[in-house]
Order: sequence, then C-alpha cells, then structure tokens
Amino acid sequence: MRPLTVFGLFAVAAMLVFYALEARRPIYVLGFAAGCALASVYGFLQGAWPFGVVEAVWVVVAIRRWRSRVHERDG
Repeated sequence: MRPLTVFGLFAVAAMLVFYALEARRPIYVLGFAAGCALASVYGFLQGAWPFGVVEAVWVVVAIRRWRSRVHERDG
C-alpha cells in the first residue's frame, strides 16, 4: 500500500472510532473533528477535492457540537 492510502485509512478509521465513542464524552467529539480534518487533508492530497471540502465542513460541524456539549455539561 502507498503511504497516502495508509494515511487515508488511518484518518477514516479514526473518524469511525471517535464517532462510535461520541456519546461517552465530549472529548470524543473533538477526536471526531480531528479525524475529519485528517480525512479532509487526505481528500485534497488524493485529488478528490469534493471529499476534502465535505470533510472540512464536517470539522466545523463537529467542533460546534463539541462546544455545545462542553457548555451543556458545564452549565
């Protein structure tokens, strides 16, 4: 496997793991955002810019969800 393919596999696997754990703690939502950011980078490096853009949007959505969950928990 090429290094870029391994990177993409890691990014998408991280997204899946953190998504599955999201209900447990807000930090996992932030982990999901990081996985989405890695997947976005992968998409752009691979030349699949629509995938990169969609994953970048998911980063924003996940960070907003994380902030909301943190404020819920603290408030």
